[in-house]
Amino acid sequence: MRGVRLLERWRKIAYSSGSLGSALLSQAFGAFVLFFYEDTVKLPVAAVGTLFALYGFWNAINDPLFGYLSDRTRTRWGRRIPYIALGFLPLAVAFALVWSPPLGAGTNRLLAYFFAVIFVYDGLYTLVILNWTALFPEMFRTLEERAQVSAWRQIFTVVGALLGMAAAPLLYGSRLGWAGMGWLFALVAALSLGVSLLGSREGATGRAGSEEAVLSPWLALRYTFSSRSFLFYVLTSFSLQLNFTLLPSVVPFFTKYVLRVGSTETSMLLGVIFVVAFLAMIPWSRVTVRIGARAAIIRSAILFALVLWGFLLVQTFAQALVVAALAGVGLAGQMMLLDVLIADVIDEDELRTGVRREGMYFGMQALIIRLGIAVQALVMTLTQLLTGYDPHLAVQPPRALLGLRLLLGGVPSLFIALGVLSMLFYPLWGPRLAELRTQLAARQAAAGPAAGAGPGGPALGGDA
Repeated sequence: MRGVRLLERWRKIAYSSGSLGSALLSQAFGAFVLFFYEDTVKLPVAAVGTLFALYGFWNAINDPLFGYLSDRTRTRWGRRIPYIALGFLPLAVAFALVWSPPLGAGTNRLLAYFFAVIFVYDGLYTLVILNWTALFPEMFRTLEERAQVSAWRQIFTVVGALLGMAAAPLLYGSRLGWAGMGWLFALVAALSLGVSLLGSREGATGRAGSEEAVLSPWLALRYTFSSRSFLFYVLTSFSLQLNFTLLPSVVPFFTKYVLRVGSTETSMLLGVIFVVAFLAMIPWSRVTVRIGARAAIIRSAILFALVLWGFLLVQTFAQALVVAALAGVGLAGQMMLLDVLIADVIDEDELRTGVRREGMYFGMQALIIRLGIAVQALVMTLTQLLTGYDPHLAVQPPRALLGLRLLLGGVPSLFIALGVLSMLFYPLWGPRLAELRTQLAARQAAAGPAAGAGPGGPALGGDA
């Protein structure tokens, strides 16, 4: 029995390790791609912002397409794992190529390269990471398991984010340069995703010969967008995760021009946020089990918003470090809890449709959230243009410095307020969530072992 428990724990940790590669790629890309192509390659800000906004729409569209494709896939190895196994190495190569543009080419060719390479990278990222993420609700069914595995995932996420954001300035500022950083990160991400495959498994659903029904595309969309739980969840997720992409993108500009410090300090500022978030994961996991995911995420978001206002006032790097450390506490809860909440939404959908549709839900969630990348690009670009930011100036005008402060402090608070308001109307909590778990446990017990608890453990139970 002890050996079985140890094996299950190892599988949970191995599966969760994929978060390191996922976060490493996404955080390095999100934090530095605009800084690299605007401030280092010196491409026109308006052109880069426009292309990045178009990329954001592609990023949104490919998620539900790949999610629906994943739900329909039937192979002897399952419906998620083949995409991960075949895609993680090409994904790593595509990421490395983002940071290796043909610098001797003219502006138009560089813009074309930028546009093409981020499209290819994002398509592969979606294909691999969406399927890897979709395994989470199927493998782990209880609130305790989900909180535990989500905490492990976010611990690996913090490690990946530290590498992707805090270590990146040290690497691209060294002899490795931007291209060397890209290839090193690609190797680490590939190793992480490879290890995660060893802990990944699927139930009978998705295997060749499975009898589970598959909804038509339009019926799948109808069921998804008729879910009140999903609509309020995804609005909250959109609002909070938009800040996860906006803030890292602004920090390199903020440290360089507002605080007037170098790449080492950029690493320290980003690093302290995620070190504190790393330490706060386990406490947030315990809080979640005690008060529920909905209440916990509301508290963490409000804390995060209040702290961010400090960036409007800081004058020194030491003051910025204090604000960043406090922000890490609130960030940890949000990072951990979004996947816990959508797992409940997917469970509710199973009762409505009789089908497990993780791919569709994670895809549609990503469609809405990825629009945040386009919104982030537009907000950031418009702010830079309206406040007079000029990448050719060593010292930015006062209006541009105020714009950077607002992007780091004021603007995120508005989006967080929207997310908290939406979560107040989210229905899956308290007695309703407890009833959902009871009904789902009864359905799985009636269906028998093949459709019961699944590989992650027993059917849903536990306190709301």
